[in-house]
Amino acid sequence: MTLSESNLDAANKNDIYGIPMWSQEKIDRFRETLLSWYDLEKRDLPWRKNNDPYRIWVSEIMLQQTRVDTVIPYYLNFMNTFPTIEALAQAHEDILLKAWEGLGYYSRVRNLQFAAQQIMNDYNGEMPTDPKEISKLKGIGPYTTGAISSMAFGLPEPAVDGNVMRVLSRLFEIDADIAKPGNRKIFEAIMRELIDPYKPGDFNQAFMDLGSSICTPKNYHPELSPVKEFNQSYQNGTWEKYPVKSKKKKAKPVYYIGAIIKNSSGAFLLEKRPENGLLANMWTFPMIEEEIVIQETGIAHGTLTQIDDEEQTEQVVKKVMAELEKNYKIKPTLMEAPFAEVQHIFSHLKWFIAVYYGQLRAEEFIDIPENCYWVMPSDFDQYVFPGPQTKMWQSYLTKFDH
Repeated sequence: MTLSESNLDAANKNDIYGIPMWSQEKIDRFRETLLSWYDLEKRDLPWRKNNDPYRIWVSEIMLQQTRVDTVIPYYLNFMNTFPTIEALAQAHEDILLKAWEGLGYYSRVRNLQFAAQQIMNDYNGEMPTDPKEISKLKGIGPYTTGAISSMAFGLPEPAVDGNVMRVLSRLFEIDADIAKPGNRKIFEAIMRELIDPYKPGDFNQAFMDLGSSICTPKNYHPELSPVKEFNQSYQNGTWEKYPVKSKKKKAKPVYYIGAIIKNSSGAFLLEKRPENGLLANMWTFPMIEEEIVIQETGIAHGTLTQIDDEEQTEQVVKKVMAELEKNYKIKPTLMEAPFAEVQHIFSHLKWFIAVYYGQLRAEEFIDIPENCYWVMPSDFDQYVFPGPQTKMWQSYLTKFDH
């Protein structure tokens, strides 16, 4: 943190974690400037139509790690399907997951329903108004607590996310690494000083809009910012240094073989995943860990789509067929090589799936496991597909369904 001559008035207040805070007069001017800009430029978003805490809550959960333009159609459909907290609490899981299909991070919607059930059981079906009680709900952390408290109930609670930390880092030249959870308290403390006590919801949303439209991670032009006169990094020409953010640990690679198997009736084999763990209770084509195959063939991970040795190719196909017979009780005829590789990134894992296609004769597809079904493509919309499954199916349509 560097204190410039233009910001010596900050010394009129106590430091916050070593960061000099502005005078009250400067804070008042900042609030007025930011809120005036927001009144003119705020985004027209469906969850901003009123201050219903349920609408705000659902939107904020959806917006976690997901872009606004992606969220809007999902939000509109979700609110139409589950218009009240009670409807969400009572929803069947398959319907719930289907409404979320494609948004990813499915623990969010499971937590959303659990919290709705908490509200029905512990708060008479009404969102609690006390931030301490809001924070007790499943899946609601400090940011969402602040968003609901300020936007729905007019409480001066900060809602600090990545956008807000980026804006504050540049305004005050804060050297704290925004990727470290322990540093969040610094930004929350500063926001508590800055937040407008009369329009806290608008103030928090103004910060979010500023961070998403002008004070962006890349292609940032501080000279266009409505609060450039308050931006210390702009005044000092140091804005390119902020925010300080350490790099994420790379996602661990995991390799699979995906088997798209079609029977003589035109149906495809789908498998329901276990009740716990990643992609719980969702449906995919059969998937085999590549480790099982390469142990016997000597093929390196991730090279199945590049094998040009006929003997190795035959070994891999035999092993895949053996695994399909062992785990799914089927004996398909497989293509000699995978026709595609799809990739899917989770927060901590990166899946690589070599996709094979195979077919079965009429008499060979009766005795399959209980968690598997033969499903016609016309009925796929009744099953919840995670991202990897959708990508495998799209790769099949691209290759074979012209």
